[in-house]
Amino acid sequence: MKGVKATLLYDGTANKAKKNVYILFEGNKIVEISKERNGADIIGEGIVTPAFIDSHAHIGMARSGEPSYEEELNEQMNAIYPLSDALHSVYMDDPAFKESIEHGVLYSHILPGSGNIIGGRTALIRNFARDIEEAYVQHIGIKAALGYNPRSTTEWKGTRPSTRMGAVALLREQLLKARKMKALLKKRKKIKEEVEPLTEIFMEILDGNTPLMVHAHKEDDILVLMKLMDEFEIKAVVNHGCDVHSRELWGKVKRRGMDIIYGPVDAFSYKVELKNEYWRNIRYIVEVRPRFSVMSDHPFVLQRNLYLQLRYFLRFGMSKEESISLITGNAADILGVRGLGKIKKGYYASLLLWNGDPFSMESYPTLVIGEGKVIHEE
Repeated sequence: MKGVKATLLYDGTANKAKKNVYILFEGNKIVEISKERNGADIIGEGIVTPAFIDSHAHIGMARSGEPSYEEELNEQMNAIYPLSDALHSVYMDDPAFKESIEHGVLYSHILPGSGNIIGGRTALIRNFARDIEEAYVQHIGIKAALGYNPRSTTEWKGTRPSTRMGAVALLREQLLKARKMKALLKKRKKIKEEVEPLTEIFMEILDGNTPLMVHAHKEDDILVLMKLMDEFEIKAVVNHGCDVHSRELWGKVKRRGMDIIYGPVDAFSYKVELKNEYWRNIRYIVEVRPRFSVMSDHPFVLQRNLYLQLRYFLRFGMSKEESISLITGNAADILGVRGLGKIKKGYYASLLLWNGDPFSMESYPTLVIGEGKVIHEE
C-alpha cells in the first residue's frame, strides 16, 4: 500500500479543507483517508488536490504544432450527424497532453465543435494514456449547438440553416420523427429493425439515456433550450453561457435544476454571440450558484491554463474549496462520472501534490498521480 501525506487536503467538494491526513491507495483506488499512515509507503508530502477534469475541450482533435486545416473539430458533411464520435478524431500524440499532465489536468471531456446543430458523441478520456483504447473512460452525451455557430456554416455540405430559428426547426424535426417512431413501435406498427440509425439516437435522447451537451452563449438561446426541454422532456447541459449578463437568467436555470459547463473565461470574444461577454459576468453565476463546472474549451484557452481561470471565482466570493471543485468534483458530477474528481475512499487515486498553496502564483504540482501511478514528478 502506498500513500501521500496531505498537509492540507482539498477533497474536490465544498467541504472545508482537512489538515495533516494520509491518502492511502492500493493499485488504482484510494483505500483510506486517515490521520495515521498505517504502514503505507509514503511517496510524497504537501498540499493535495484531486487531479483536474476539463469538462469541455477539443484536445487531441485540434492539435498543437499542426496547421489549422488538419483540425477535426467539425464534420462538414451534414448539419445533423449524431453518429460521429469525437473519440475517433483524437490523436494521443498531441503535444498538448503532456503540458496538461504537467499542470494537473488528467481527464478531458472531448466534444465535436459547434458548427453543426448535432455534432456527434462526446467522451471522457485520460490525458495520460498512450492511445485512445487506453484513454477511453466513457461516453457522456451528444453535442448540440444553438445560436450563431450552426448558422455560420452555410458553405458546408448538407442542409444548413441561415437563421437561429432554422437551426431549431431542423433539430425539432429530428426529435419529432423520433417521437413518432417511438409511438409506432409502441403500437407495433413498426419493428426495431426498421428504425434508421439517426432516428434511433434521437430516440435515446428522448428516453433520457443520452443528455445533450448544448453550445449556448446568449440568454435567449438558453431560453430556447429550456423550451425544447419542456416540449420533448429531454436532458441537456448548458455549455458556455459566457454572454449571460444577469442574475435573472441563472436564477431560471437554477430553478429548473439545469447544470452548466461554464467558460472559457480567458478567451477572446470574436463573434456576435459574445457581444456581452465580460469577465465580471462571473459574479452573476457565483451569486446565484447553480451547479456548474469550468471548461478550457482547448485550444481556445490552453488546457494547461484551466486552473488559472479559478482566480475570478475567488474574486467574486467563492471559497478555495468551492473553486477547486469547479474543475474536480463538480465536473465529475455534471458529466455523470463515478470514481473521479474527489479524494475519498473507493475513488481512483488521481491526485496532485503541490509545492505550496495552489492559489499562489509560484506554486505548481510537484507530483502527479494518475490512478495510482506517478506520471509526472518535478
